[in-house]
Amino acid sequence: MIHYISACLQAKYHFRSHGRTMLACLLSAAVLIAGWTGSASAASDIELVRGFNLTVFGAEYSPLGIQSRYVRKFRGTVKFKVHNLSSKNRNSQARRFIQGLSGKIRGLKTQIVGGSGSANFNVYVVDRADYKDTVRSKVYRRANAQVPGKCLVRSVFSRNGIVRSDAVIVSDEGEALFKRCLAEEILQGLGPLNEHTSLRQSMFNDRTKHTNFTKFDRYILNMLYDKRIQNGASPKTVNAVLPAVLRDVRRHLN
Repeated sequence: MIHYISACLQAKYHFRSHGRTMLACLLSAAVLIAGWTGSASAASDIELVRGFNLTVFGAEYSPLGIQSRYVRKFRGTVKFKVHNLSSKNRNSQARRFIQGLSGKIRGLKTQIVGGSGSANFNVYVVDRADYKDTVRSKVYRRANAQVPGKCLVRSVFSRNGIVRSDAVIVSDEGEALFKRCLAEEILQGLGPLNEHTSLRQSMFNDRTKHTNFTKFDRYILNMLYDKRIQNGASPKTVNAVLPAVLRDVRRHLN
């Protein structure tokens, strides 16, 4: 909406006809709508900083509704273990996505490990029939736990960072849902634990249809794993350095 208003107010040509002025504004709006579905290179600094704040601070699922208003991310190497428990073997797809993360997120180190004992990020791929039982037994470890969502990730963290994340991905309800869940839950488990319905270029919004790691979300993750963004930092502290971080991320991604 900011871009739409700006386009109308800063139009290069001023029309005497009110109808033509409205037409110019409508054309500007069309450009804006196209931008929402395009790459995040069209996203402004304001939009990216806002997206960072909306996703990094707070959590979609939080105990007793208490929101943790500080940065949470992994310190050191994120050690993934893929548990393929579904009828279709998704192991290679999950491993391929995970192996590509360190090349897309500067500052993030990943490793796929063989034993679950050494893992700090477990990814359980299941059929829908086993979804609730897996979440209860592997993630919450409570037989009567509420199980929200089509897929899920839960992170255990403190001001020192994320200790462990566990994601449960449904495999047997179509390729689109599997790809969406795989990307969204793993990325959220790295730190941007919140969602917001206004983020149209992001996977961190259940109303969007993205099935791949969007460029908008690459900006958010690259900002988060910049060394200047510290675990436990408050929004005020982070936003003091975020413009400089974003400038460096733009240079890196573009």
